[in-house]
Amino acid sequence: PRSSMATQAPAPQASTPGPTTIIVIGMAGSGKTTLMQRLNAHLHEQQTPNYVINLDPAVSSLPYSSNIDIRDTVNYKEIMKQYQLGPNGAIMTSVNMFATKFDQVMQFVEKRAPELKYILMDTPGQIEIFTWSASGTIISELMASTFPTVVVYVVDTPRTTSPTTFMSNMLYACSVLYKNRLPMIVAFNKTDVVDCGFAKSWMTDYEALQEAVSADESYMSSLTRSMSLVLDEFYGNMRTVGVSAVTGKGMEEFFAAVDEARVEYFENYKVELDRKISSRSQEEADKRTTHLEAIKRDLQENKGKRVVVGKRSEDDDDDDEDNYADNNDDDDDDDYYGEEEEDEEGEDEDER
Repeated sequence: PRSSMATQAPAPQASTPGPTTIIVIGMAGSGKTTLMQRLNAHLHEQQTPNYVINLDPAVSSLPYSSNIDIRDTVNYKEIMKQYQLGPNGAIMTSVNMFATKFDQVMQFVEKRAPELKYILMDTPGQIEIFTWSASGTIISELMASTFPTVVVYVVDTPRTTSPTTFMSNMLYACSVLYKNRLPMIVAFNKTDVVDCGFAKSWMTDYEALQEAVSADESYMSSLTRSMSLVLDEFYGNMRTVGVSAVTGKGMEEFFAAVDEARVEYFENYKVELDRKISSRSQEEADKRTTHLEAIKRDLQENKGKRVVVGKRSEDDDDDDEDNYADNNDDDDDDDYYGEEEEDEEGEDEDER
C-alpha cells in the first residue's frame, strides 16, 4: 500500500498549473545560446507558449527573440569604461545590477504565467559568473521559489571524448547540482558531430570508463580513475539526453526529461522549501510570543511603581563631576583673561 501511494503521488503534482523554468548553464563554447534558439524554435513549432529571458550582457546578437533582455537594462561596455573593469568583471557587475531589479522581472513573468508552459533562461557564457555569484543565487532561488525550476547543464560532446575532460565536466555538473539543489539534466550537445553514446556508457558502465582511462598514460589518469569511483552514485541519479542544437535532434527526449524533473521538483525541492518557510514562520511567531510575554511580565511586576529606564553607575557620576569641574575651570579661565583685557584697556585710556 505504501509503494502504491508513492507511485500515485506525482500525478497531481505534475499537473499542477504554472510554467516550468529551464535554466541553461554550461561551459563557454558548449552551445548554450544556440541550444536556446533550438528550444525556442521547437516550442513555437509545437505551438507551446513559452517565455524567454536572456541574462548574458556581453552577447553581441541573439539568434532568438527574448521577452526580457538584460542588455535593455544594463550597458556592458559602459560599465567597463565607467568602473575600469575587464570583460569578466563587467559581466559580473552587470548581472549584479540586474539582480537588484529582478523583483520587477518576476512581476512581468507572473502576469504571463497562467498562459505559459515553459520559461527559458539563458545565462552568461562564463559559467562561474552565474553559478558561483550572489546574483546567480538570488535569481535562481527567486525563480525556484515561485515556479518549478530545472537546471540544464550543457556539455560540449566533441570535447568530452577524452576521459579527463569528461571527468572535468562531470565534476562541474556535480558541483552545480549540489550548489543549486535543483533537479538537473545533463544535455550532451553537438551530437550531430559526435554521438554521445560513449559518454552515457562511461556514466553507466564503470568498466568501460576504466578501460578508456587505462589507454591514457598521463599523470591525470590515476586521478580520473579515483574520481570515477566517487561519482558513481552521482551518475545513478542523473538524467542525460543527447541533443543537437543545429539539427534539432533529441528535442522530444529533452522535454520529456524536463517533465520528469518537474515531478522531482515537487517531490523533493518544493517539500524542502515549504518546510523551511514553515520553520522560519514558526521561529518568528515564537520570537513575537516571547517578546509579548516579556512585556506583559514587566507590566505586572512594575504595576503602580516608577519604571527606571536606565540605572546610572558610580563611574558615570564620577565622569559627570570631572566634566563639570573641567567646564568650570574653562569658565574661570575665560573670566581671568577677560579681566586682563579690561585692565589693559583701562591703562591705555589713562595714558591717553
